[in-house]
Amino acid sequence: MDPDYALFARIVEARSLSGAARSLRISPAMVSKRLARLELRLGTQLLRRTTRRLELTESGAGFHKDVLAIMAAIDDAESRLAGRASEPSGPLRITAPTSFGRLHVAPLLAEFLRSYPKVDVELDLSDDFRDLLTDRIDLAVRITADVGRGLIAERLATSRRVLCASPAYLEAFGGPTRIGDLPQHRILATRGQLPWRLASARCPLLFEGESLVSTNSSEVVRELALAGVGIALRSLWDVGPDLAAGRLIRVLPDHEGSADVSIFALQPAARLIPASASLFAALLRARFQPTPPWELPTAAV
Repeated sequence: MDPDYALFARIVEARSLSGAARSLRISPAMVSKRLARLELRLGTQLLRRTTRRLELTESGAGFHKDVLAIMAAIDDAESRLAGRASEPSGPLRITAPTSFGRLHVAPLLAEFLRSYPKVDVELDLSDDFRDLLTDRIDLAVRITADVGRGLIAERLATSRRVLCASPAYLEAFGGPTRIGDLPQHRILATRGQLPWRLASARCPLLFEGESLVSTNSSEVVRELALAGVGIALRSLWDVGPDLAAGRLIRVLPDHEGSADVSIFALQPAARLIPASASLFAALLRARFQPTPPWELPTAAV
């Protein structure tokens, strides 16, 4: 393998020329000279220097992905030739949204660890979007319409969201019969969720409501809806069992949350990730595709 390819991968991982120089024990001037030589040979700029850090250009991002694949293929070939065991081991850092992680990611850990007992899993549950590079995250599960740049994204499933309320709320306040009735009802949403982007067979619309209770927890919103406090827009992966059991009832069933929100498995493109991350992503894929469990005929929709 071209040594300048490995140098380029090290620069991206360190996110600086000086950091790569320290790890390779050569001078920053030599790193800069070899990077310039590589860019001249390839006929394109791979890295763009900003005031804060280096950023991959579009060409650089594609080339970096190819370089990592080449490095991984070489490592696999050497392992096979030397007869070394390929059992994954070492740390695996995963982050996921709090509710989704508790309900649909954590239950997979037992199966994963039975298959790969030498992997040390760290699961961080947070509704904040963690910086995968800064926090050294190997795999992130995110529910979003925009995964952002610098990430290798695999779509796992659509996150269907429905309007729902408890029987107690509907008995006390009645249910909306048309979308125009919604402003007269008690609304429950996490901070930042409103306005709701709703879609129907006719046209999309934006509902500018205000939540009766201010909270940053989607689990609190679900519990308030179950307690009869108001109407919520909830994901089927979150309230499917409650709908099936009749603890929640869909309202305005012709309207759902916008279909552009999906569940993704994300990996950082700017550094070599452990094989265990790809293996856990494969387990997520097997769990949620072709049809996620909350979309099966036995689930309430």
